[in-house]
Amino acid sequence: MNPNLRKRLLGLFLAFFFCFLGTAAAGGLNHSFFPNELRLFAGEIKQLHVALPVQTQISIDRPDIVQFDGTSATTVPVSSHHPVMLQSHGIGEAHLHMKLFGQIPFKTVKVNVMPDLKVIPGGQTIGVKLKSSGILVVGHHLVNTRANTKISPGEKAGLELGDRITHLNGTELKDVKDVASLVEQAGKNKQALDVTYKRGERSFTTRLSPVFDEQDKIWRLGLYIRDSAAGVGTLTFFAPQQGVYGALGHVITDMNTQTPIVVGSGQIVESSVTSISKSENGEPGEKRAHFIKEGKILGNIEQNTQFGIFGKMPLNPDHSVYGDPIPVAFAEEVKEGPAEILTVVSGQKVEKYSIEIVHVTTQDAPETKGMVIRITDPRLVSKTGGIVQGMSGSPIIQNGKLIGAVTHVFVNDPKSGYGCFIEWMLQDAGVLLKSGTRNLKAS
Repeated sequence: MNPNLRKRLLGLFLAFFFCFLGTAAAGGLNHSFFPNELRLFAGEIKQLHVALPVQTQISIDRPDIVQFDGTSATTVPVSSHHPVMLQSHGIGEAHLHMKLFGQIPFKTVKVNVMPDLKVIPGGQTIGVKLKSSGILVVGHHLVNTRANTKISPGEKAGLELGDRITHLNGTELKDVKDVASLVEQAGKNKQALDVTYKRGERSFTTRLSPVFDEQDKIWRLGLYIRDSAAGVGTLTFFAPQQGVYGALGHVITDMNTQTPIVVGSGQIVESSVTSISKSENGEPGEKRAHFIKEGKILGNIEQNTQFGIFGKMPLNPDHSVYGDPIPVAFAEEVKEGPAEILTVVSGQKVEKYSIEIVHVTTQDAPETKGMVIRITDPRLVSKTGGIVQGMSGSPIIQNGKLIGAVTHVFVNDPKSGYGCFIEWMLQDAGVLLKSGTRNLKAS
């Protein structure tokens, strides 16, 4: 054959081939087969499919970390008819190098193998008692003064709703009851208070002069303040090796200011569901529960993040559906389709209920709305109408793995709501290393 003709035919073939790859990728054909990164837990096995119309060769640079089919081979052929099993062998980072026809470099995939992690799914209803770090400003109050005028000294001093007062005259505030004596002392001595407060992450100082309330005969700041919150939610997981837990799946905010509460101290305690107010379109329901008077403290609260509350817990609470830890799933493993949630609708009994994952969002950084779920179990729908307040944190199980937690209900469709990926909760709990921003999309 004429050499020039051979080159042209080869060029046309390669052009057609790469056009095919581009079209296939755009249509989503290779999205799951060609991620830029694969993540595995130690000892995990993953099947690698390659949907290419030509022979492909894959080599591994770190057989001490990842092996093909459990063998010592560093290079194997793979095709749509011959997938390869990738088995994690050690902990660390390796790279898969893919070549077309065994010659043309096509793609490099990073393989990140992490230490094995298993946790016990929760589902128990828990009582939450949370005290803020400092005193939260939740409103301004107009004080009736001797001059027959109304004034808010706190507002005049520049304090805003959501600010967190940490010190008065250098004294650290640990309880809202500490404020009254300091205010009274400053008022009687006709002295201004030096106020240290936080707005977001920044610290500020101001001076505030208390005024005497002629109506109530007391010195006041002209502020509504609060230092605690309480409620019920659902335990998501317990990590027995680390002795930590995660719950709720969303941040606890002050009910007046919607400001996230910065944890000073807190506890989770045993709780029992007494009744259910069913969800209806436009009106989310709720679990009604009480803290068990003789119930033990389950754990402390150390963090309140966008993915829930986290802290130390020495033992797995009673009433678990799972007696032993189960595997967890990375965000990219979650698929649309059937799944289960664990939750309580009466007393303390945790039960499994069927759901459908109707949409999964591709996330390469922590975000709260990872999946859309729909309650399909008629037993749960008949009892609750769908998702109710207090169900937040209910663990979601798919294919034997803990994949996430229920977080929010759709007000106009209470059978549906959002869930977050368990990966982000495990990171905030400190039991799963943060691997940084990742690009899991195909290319």
